[in-house]
Amino acid sequence: MLKVAVLVSGGGTNLQAIIDAVNDGKITNAEISLVISNNKNAYALERAKNAGISAMCISPKEYETRENFHVALTETLKNAGVDLVVLAGYLVSIPEMLVKAFPNKIINIHPSLIPSFCGVGYYGLKVHEAALARGVKVTGATVHFVDCGMDTGPIILQKAVEIEEGDTPEVLQRRVMEQAEWVILPRAIDMIANGKITIK
Repeated sequence: MLKVAVLVSGGGTNLQAIIDAVNDGKITNAEISLVISNNKNAYALERAKNAGISAMCISPKEYETRENFHVALTETLKNAGVDLVVLAGYLVSIPEMLVKAFPNKIINIHPSLIPSFCGVGYYGLKVHEAALARGVKVTGATVHFVDCGMDTGPIILQKAVEIEEGDTPEVLQRRVMEQAEWVILPRAIDMIANGKITIK
């Protein structure tokens, strides 16, 4: 049974998609054993508690240095014995220390078709604002492994979403979540849990 930790910063809609997929049998051989947020007011923590999942806040604000925060986060995940770390709208950059502690065991969902609209500064609504400003006809979401770069790790799954006339960043964000993110993130976890992904 793959032990999964989910890291979140906000509402936790992707977390909910994972919880639902586990409950519906779309994710097998995996369980969410821990949810961590950098934001004590994140609704994602409530979603976890409602599902009976251990949840906690580890915030950089609680530590004297960023390094101390990185150590606390890494040690918490190691002590929990997790096999896979899922970044589901986690708006904190992942330190090299954590990547090295969990090599090829951290995945992220990004709301664009990487390599478009990714990297430093592209997160949340900013991604969708950039896609609309550029005038692209298709956007989507990407699940990828996390390495020491920003959105540069090997791609696992991508799903395209059409941009429609009159889209606002908020409307587009919702469509990308519903049609892509909530579909491919649970699918990627299921594939990893069932040994269907290898890194060469």
